[in-house]
Amino acid sequence: MYGIVRAPDFDRPGLTWFNVATPLRLADLAGRLVILDFWTFCCVNCCHVQPILRRIEEAFATEVAVIGIHSPKFTHEREPRALEAAIARYDIRHPVAHDPGLTLWRDYCVRAWPTLVLISPDGHIIGQMPGEPHPDRLLQGIGDMVAQFWSRGELTPVPPSLPRFPASAGGALRYPGKIKACPGANGAKLWAVADSGHHQVVVVDDDGGEVARYGDGAAGFEDGEGDQARFNGPEGLACAAASIWVADTRNHAIRRIDRASGRVETVAGIGCRGLALRHREPGRGVALASPWDLAVAGGALYFANAGSHQICALDADGTVRPVAGSGAESISDGEGLTAELAQPSGLAACPSGKALYFADAETSAVRRLLLGPKPRVETLIGTGLFDFGHANGTLAEGRLQHPQGLAAVDGRLFIADSYISTIRVIDLAAGSIADLAPPVGLAPFEPAGVAADGCDRLLVSDTNNHRIVEMRLAEGVSRTWMG
Repeated sequence: MYGIVRAPDFDRPGLTWFNVATPLRLADLAGRLVILDFWTFCCVNCCHVQPILRRIEEAFATEVAVIGIHSPKFTHEREPRALEAAIARYDIRHPVAHDPGLTLWRDYCVRAWPTLVLISPDGHIIGQMPGEPHPDRLLQGIGDMVAQFWSRGELTPVPPSLPRFPASAGGALRYPGKIKACPGANGAKLWAVADSGHHQVVVVDDDGGEVARYGDGAAGFEDGEGDQARFNGPEGLACAAASIWVADTRNHAIRRIDRASGRVETVAGIGCRGLALRHREPGRGVALASPWDLAVAGGALYFANAGSHQICALDADGTVRPVAGSGAESISDGEGLTAELAQPSGLAACPSGKALYFADAETSAVRRLLLGPKPRVETLIGTGLFDFGHANGTLAEGRLQHPQGLAAVDGRLFIADSYISTIRVIDLAAGSIADLAPPVGLAPFEPAGVAADGCDRLLVSDTNNHRIVEMRLAEGVSRTWMG
């Protein structure tokens, strides 16, 4: 019973602590309201909670202590170095306890990601909130609690003095997301990269040399000239002769870069997280949910609305509409709007323009959306939210682990199998999956995107190594192409 049950202590074997000099105990936090954030870095809903917690930390810096309890779902998430990269990527500044054995998850009877647990200044559990909280209501509720504890003389505020774990800086790129072909003038071959950690979009030539950079480098949500506009953690792109469309993920928006003028404008989204889309709405007035990638097919711009587990379309008239996904997080095929998806994170248009392939990250699946008057979803590989691994063979036998990027070329799908840190390839005619024979050279670490330049050349966003790797398949070699 909340208010009576003493909170279990953090002094457990097997924990690794980040953003703090020494492991914490509950006694170290006495006199403050404590918020435990049970999260895992694969979970887009967990990522949505981080800005909310930041607001609380800034508003109540001396009265409230936020502690992250990283409770991993995937095997890859158990690796401390992978968590270290996620903490830096999402700029998490509060202490984080890495709990790969889920000891604290069980001690606190947690059942879902994310879950917040509230602990009173005297160390008792006073509340548990599964799911994403409403940002303003949570801030108000915490403020009311702080006021009550002050009035009862139960708070002993402590100035924040915990050191922040040093973030990996990167170089020309920082945590790059997707890379896409970008048509140039007079047939020139260009590429666009979502430079997520720098909050920018970069256009480069075929040798990896920088041609243009959009965004001033600070996180924000501002339209305007290319060097003055602001993005926030863009992950995905789609390119055409006149435009680069940007999945501005943490702004929950789609932005357009005019390639002639360099100006940036918002074409969908209002800067805050929305719910599942149910019907057609004006793009400029609708709230989206972490759009993660984009693809052009059949005259429409499709986007993976990862936070609502849907694929949606932005039409030429500026309206957006749901195409696939009921909003429920699962894996179920069938008619577009009744199918169930789980955090779609990568899109690739079929060369015919009649279908979209998508990486359904949380079900470790690759699926196909058949376009037309009656869109339908079918699964190529993947079976469930907790079915993942690293297995080759037939598509029924194969297993992936949280794939995030796709490229379709000549009957094959190249997959950035992010949590295996490997490029996989599906032969659509044979119905099989295999590891791409790793070229001699550089191994990726959590790749988020892959682009194919024909059958024998791949460009891979090597996210946690802050670079793009070029793989020459026929030659069996790879090199750092940018970064």
